[in-house]
Amino acid sequence: MSRIPSREEILDWISAHPSQTSKRDIAKAFGIKGAERIELKRVLKSLEEEGHLEKRRKTYRDPERLPPVSVLEIVGPDKDGDLTARPMEWRGEGAVPVVLMLARASDPALGAGDRVLARVTQVRDDGHEYEGRLIRRIGQNPRKVLGVFRKSAEGGRILPIDKGSDREWRVSEGDANGAKDGELVEAEQAGPKDRLGLPRARIVTRLGDPGAPKSVSLIAIHQHGLPDDFPDDAIVEADAMAPAGLGQRLDLRERPLVTIDPSDARDHDDACWVHPDEAEDNPGGHVIWVAIADVAHYVTPGSALDKEALNRGNSTYFPDRVVPMLPDRLSGDLCSLHEGLDRACIAVRMRITEDGRKIGHEFHRAFMRSVASLTYEEVQDAQDGSPNARCADLLEPVIAPLYAAYAALVRAREKRQPLDLDLPERRIVLDEEGNVTSVNFKDRLDAHRLIEEFMVLANVAAAEELERLKTPLLYRVHEEPSPEKLDALRETAQASGLTLAKGQVLKTAHLNRLLAQAEGSDADELINLATLRSMTQAYYSPASLGHFGLALRSYAHFTSPIRRYSDLVVHRALIAAHRWGEDGLSPEEIDRLERTAQHISETERRSMMAERDTTDRYLAAYLSERVGTEMQGRISGIARFGAFVKLDETGADGLIPIRSIGREFFHFDRKSQTLMGADTGLEIAVGQRVTVRLAEAIPVTGGLMLELLELDGRAMPGAGAQSRARRGPGRPAGKRKVTRRR
Repeated sequence: MSRIPSREEILDWISAHPSQTSKRDIAKAFGIKGAERIELKRVLKSLEEEGHLEKRRKTYRDPERLPPVSVLEIVGPDKDGDLTARPMEWRGEGAVPVVLMLARASDPALGAGDRVLARVTQVRDDGHEYEGRLIRRIGQNPRKVLGVFRKSAEGGRILPIDKGSDREWRVSEGDANGAKDGELVEAEQAGPKDRLGLPRARIVTRLGDPGAPKSVSLIAIHQHGLPDDFPDDAIVEADAMAPAGLGQRLDLRERPLVTIDPSDARDHDDACWVHPDEAEDNPGGHVIWVAIADVAHYVTPGSALDKEALNRGNSTYFPDRVVPMLPDRLSGDLCSLHEGLDRACIAVRMRITEDGRKIGHEFHRAFMRSVASLTYEEVQDAQDGSPNARCADLLEPVIAPLYAAYAALVRAREKRQPLDLDLPERRIVLDEEGNVTSVNFKDRLDAHRLIEEFMVLANVAAAEELERLKTPLLYRVHEEPSPEKLDALRETAQASGLTLAKGQVLKTAHLNRLLAQAEGSDADELINLATLRSMTQAYYSPASLGHFGLALRSYAHFTSPIRRYSDLVVHRALIAAHRWGEDGLSPEEIDRLERTAQHISETERRSMMAERDTTDRYLAAYLSERVGTEMQGRISGIARFGAFVKLDETGADGLIPIRSIGREFFHFDRKSQTLMGADTGLEIAVGQRVTVRLAEAIPVTGGLMLELLELDGRAMPGAGAQSRARRGPGRPAGKRKVTRRR
């Protein structure tokens, strides 16, 4: 039987933990269970009646209402750009209320995470329950950490899973929240550093076994703050949806539109069909139809689905799951162009010449029925002369015309010269338990390139159509590399015996010539990677600033509205411009385009980081059983603390710490991207071939530690024995945190 805490102990707990003062929190803190809760309730009631809790906290007057002066945490701007906050100490039974902050001109700028003391007033509004006015700012949201909890007699410590962090956090016994040794936890800073110089933390969420295979993507979802649960009102809206009807739409159901996707595709949002252009003014030309799921019909401006789609910005894809932008009722059903089912779409009919030049386009709000859901592999096999039963009847009427139009677009592409990077895409294969069974590289087929070219053409048509109709839209912008990044690329090229011309306006054709010089040489992969790293990050903008990589003046995303909010905006713009219905882009949305562009650019970067971190962790888990194995690779980067290596077999990145290379001092030359030994003159540079031994693989962080054995075919002096000698006989390698350039 647990001891009921004294009145003083309860009051001390409430004072030390102002956000955990409910009966449940107190019972949990003191290990009180079952019938003992009745006695705890009696003590709390007595303290309340005597005025102690009222005097200390002033929060027990009405649990379903905020007090007139409350401590709030700023959540950030909502979808309309209004600043909202949430109470720090809500004890009501209902949902945590939303507070709309009313700013005065004299108020300081507030941002997400700020804690404020505010005067609040209850109101009746669809979007918020209270309005607040700032009294004073009192602090910021405590720092958060995600890591593995290691229990000790005094509480424990948290080892962060972030590869860029090697600082542990100390957790007192009262702040452990019942966490078990080895559990993955989320914690927040609980106070200043302790006597050992470690920050103190309070565990707020327990996430289970970090080594479980299916925890890998969950770690990324939690670490990067990806919203993976849909609000109830969004689910209710989606479940209530009925399939769209024909209405005033153009009926394309008799046209043999097909979808072509990866074999593991989770949705089908684009279909295509090609036939010869019979117009006399376009001999040898083609007509390309691209039909895209009409997501705008179901996700209307201001709806719960729309708000959550904007909040997410895009879908995020992991090897074992997807965090979708839309609920499955839409993404996997009503908005997915499944074979044999009637589906609403927005279609564009494009005419191209025999050399691939687009000479016209027209958009329609339409109705379609896919005749087949095909995979890239079976379409390519059919074109190569080995059609399966599904493709045999489609080869001549459907597949062959697709490739004929693609051949024309290739001719236009060669003339336009978009950036032609050759970077193989990794494919991580998992078993049913979530364990990595293999890591390989995806084949790049003409079927892939065909669909890519059709989608690029449709995206260009969408941008040009909205420009013609003078309708605001979101462009996909990719600016040219900065002079500094170009200089770095030029130096890498020179180190590999190649040249990148200087003193002229940079065009993608210049970069393609560099890539062509490297093709087939030892520097091939290095130059492709260096060129990619020299590129700027693409983003969304209501201003047309061009797309450098594609060598296009105007470009918008139109073809994936199931998984990108940008495309949904472009669909709504087309609906408004053509007056196809009341679900087009609203004036309010137009006013917010700049903020929307910035937000979805940020969510896209968030997803990319989450996907990349997950891939790193899966690769580390896969390679953890091969520690001690020798592997081939190439130096892909140089830093003051070591050399980065990209491994040939898996494409994984690892670090050779400079301290493991030898006893001498190494000079780091940032300009030439080299490390040079002060005594031996040994030079380590980007692009060199290496043989390494995998010294350590850390699945929870995704870090790989390597030992250098050979450099450009030359054995390193004392490789392997040297590091063992420093450790001493029989001593294992120390567990060092891996830091890798991102």
